[in-house]
Amino acid sequence: MDAPHLALLEALAATVNEDGPAVEVVADPQAPEGWVLNRLDPAQLSGFEEPMVVVRTSGSTGRAKRTVLSVSAMASSAQATAEFLGFEGQWLLALPVHYVAGLSVLTRSLFAGTKPVIMKQNGSFSAEDFTAAAEQMVDARRLTSLVPTQLARLLDHPTPRTAAALKRFDAILLGGARASKDLLASARHHGLKIFQTYGSAETSGGLVYNGTALPGVALREQDGRILVSGPMLADGYANDPQATAEHFVEHDGQRWYLTDDLGSVDGSRLRIEGRIDDVINTGGVKLSAAKIEGLLEEFFTQALVVAVPDAQWGQAVGLAYSGPTRTEDAFEAVRRTLGKEAVPKYVLHYPQGLPLLANGKFDRRLVAARLADAR
Repeated sequence: MDAPHLALLEALAATVNEDGPAVEVVADPQAPEGWVLNRLDPAQLSGFEEPMVVVRTSGSTGRAKRTVLSVSAMASSAQATAEFLGFEGQWLLALPVHYVAGLSVLTRSLFAGTKPVIMKQNGSFSAEDFTAAAEQMVDARRLTSLVPTQLARLLDHPTPRTAAALKRFDAILLGGARASKDLLASARHHGLKIFQTYGSAETSGGLVYNGTALPGVALREQDGRILVSGPMLADGYANDPQATAEHFVEHDGQRWYLTDDLGSVDGSRLRIEGRIDDVINTGGVKLSAAKIEGLLEEFFTQALVVAVPDAQWGQAVGLAYSGPTRTEDAFEAVRRTLGKEAVPKYVLHYPQGLPLLANGKFDRRLVAARLADAR
């Protein structure tokens, strides 16, 4: 393990053992690892009990928030994951640690008492580096967390070594963005043990796996909006009591996190259908960007649908995509299925793939700005 990640792991252990302060990992492009470790003075987190880490949200669709997670929240997340999977094991870290999915690899290793393997990260993800790291693992049970973009690169004509390394994992947690049907089909073809996860920094990472809530997690829907509850919820946002009050609410004596996601709940089963901010109102017709995306993913390698300001209609459908350049068949499918208003009006093609944030999510703000400029 390299020195920066070892220092971070030791700082997390000190926090758990009450020998050190809470920590915050902050993205820093100038730093050799792309991030820096800040040890926080307790006065900076006044009002929060036993804080362990502060995680900044990606800010891909708005202002980033500093989410405060306690020792008990992170421990509960690790325990629920192990209970759902039925085992603990050795983790491979392939994600940036300034996001909760990457940081959780270290905290889960810490609580399980296993030594994580750190993939070499030079600002880009490669199948070669992932494979080399996976071949360093020694435990019988092996786990990793990936985003769909990473898994797609690993399954793009994988070498026998890469295919063998992937099959050796007992669980590959896949989150951060929706995985396409083609990607999931490819993973099944290669015999991979994929667990699609749903969660956020506010929930210590994933708390719903393959559509099923983890042990101790409760789900509910209110006016189409999803709420989640469980011992892994964050304590709130640092220096932002208003946002804390808006998103962390009480219902029937139970504390819930009010998400920005739309969907439905059937007991412990969750179905996500979009986000409150993905509704496109074009000439009075309200469209779900997620539904349009889901349809277009059948035709393109990547597809991102966003609202674009339009002088005539107020908003119009904007599409950024990679893969095949022909759009006629895809747009006709949208017209037949969702109506003519859902057909993208502003379109950008990215031959080398859509721009990404460091956590593997599409950079929605950048794409939306470029689509607006392309009008």
